[in-house]
Amino acid sequence: MRIKKQITVALPYIILSIIGIMFFMPLLWMIFASFDVNATLAIEFPKEFTFDHWTQLFTDPDILRAFAIGIFLSLGSSIVIVVVSALAAYPLSRFHLKHKDSIILSILFLSGLPMAAIMVPVYQLFVFFNLNDSLWATMLFMAASALPYGIWLMKNFIDSVPITLEESAWIDGASVLVGLRKVVAPLMKPGIFTVLIFTFTGTWGNFFVPFILIQSVDKLPASVTIFQFFGQHGMVFYGQLAAFSFVYTIPVIILYFVGQNYMSQGFGLGGATKG
Repeated sequence: MRIKKQITVALPYIILSIIGIMFFMPLLWMIFASFDVNATLAIEFPKEFTFDHWTQLFTDPDILRAFAIGIFLSLGSSIVIVVVSALAAYPLSRFHLKHKDSIILSILFLSGLPMAAIMVPVYQLFVFFNLNDSLWATMLFMAASALPYGIWLMKNFIDSVPITLEESAWIDGASVLVGLRKVVAPLMKPGIFTVLIFTFTGTWGNFFVPFILIQSVDKLPASVTIFQFFGQHGMVFYGQLAAFSFVYTIPVIILYFVGQNYMSQGFGLGGATKG
């Protein structure tokens, strides 16, 4: 009986350890392969060290430009999503609207709509308005495509902020937008960073949309240019690919650690509703 209890207690830790190892192995491969002259898919300590893969990565203007474009598309669309989803989710959370449940369910449905199902008409729309190969139009479309998911998340976070705090601000003469900006937004920083991280991660790794809507090679983001390391006849430049992949993960990790400081604080309502 005691052995069974110990197994029950240890089983979750064993499962989590296995999952952690599975996530750690690709990272280990990226580190080793990026310094290996003859890098392969095998995870092995480099027999011949080299910094050429990193030198080629940071001295290639095309790769640096691709990273800058990727950050522009991802960060720009994420900021648009946070602002617009907050403005759209606020009335759904605070006001008694007609057919409110139907609107919320429609938003939930749109959040699961596959991108491949709408890319053909979207491409035709871009061509009709001469917006193809435009980074700004692509960024706005990527924001619009992730907006239903952002609204759904943001509404749940706004629901957690007591409306009595806004009512106190209204009594003092604040407008609805002022109450949203000065009362609701500071209390839901964890929610804002959650939406920002989720949308940034989804946009940063989006290959399909920029591949279809952007034709110029010098405007492609890092999520598309990563395929330049796959040569013809099945040849892959594993060393350069590993270095590129390692750098490719850094923006998401930085955003996660920056947002974690706010997310770990909770909603910080504290004694705001007391008295």
